[in-house]
Amino acid sequence: MKCLAAGLALLCLAVASTAAARDEDDTFLASLEADRRPLVIQALPTTPASLRTTLDDSLSLTRDPAEIWAARQWQNAMEPSVARFVKDDALRGELLQRVFLEARLARLPPELVLAVIQVESAFRADAVSSAGAVGLMQIMPFWIRELGLPADDLEDPWRNLRYGTTILAHYLAVERGDFTRALARYNGSLGKTWYPERVMRAWQRHWRGPEESGRATVQR
Repeated sequence: MKCLAAGLALLCLAVASTAAARDEDDTFLASLEADRRPLVIQALPTTPASLRTTLDDSLSLTRDPAEIWAARQWQNAMEPSVARFVKDDALRGELLQRVFLEARLARLPPELVLAVIQVESAFRADAVSSAGAVGLMQIMPFWIRELGLPADDLEDPWRNLRYGTTILAHYLAVERGDFTRALARYNGSLGKTWYPERVMRAWQRHWRGPEESGRATVQR
């Protein structure tokens, strides 16, 4: 009888402990429910619908002869500088065509895009930073969730260009055309100027368009 009584007492104690633990769990879960906050870090305000459309647009746009001529002039002017980084002629030509088109879609100076690529990856499509940024324009993987589709491959240089120009154009719109602040946002160093200065310096030294190159030749 004493053993039975002791066993019942232990069973009651175990049931009580379990009930107490359950109550504690319920209280804890209830507090989480009451204090629910999204565990998502938003890097910037909601992306404008126009830029989301740009990201999904087809690359095959109708182009008039004047624009084709301007693109070729620009490509010829940029070719020598890009050749320092991209040795393959065919790849270099396609890269320049893509940069010109993506910059046009995003309403960015194509020379600025080249400067960002130089600073970010030195034109290496397989570049990966210590922070996990990927590709030509060093895109962080979380941008796939913000802008694209789960199947998007940031190591694909053309997809990477689309992301990079879209993001940079958005930041430029947020900063109302202020290149310094837009570039700092792109780098994640808003409030500091070292990154924008590097990009702007590369832009001025290596990526002058046909008109600027022509003026420099005349001045000599």
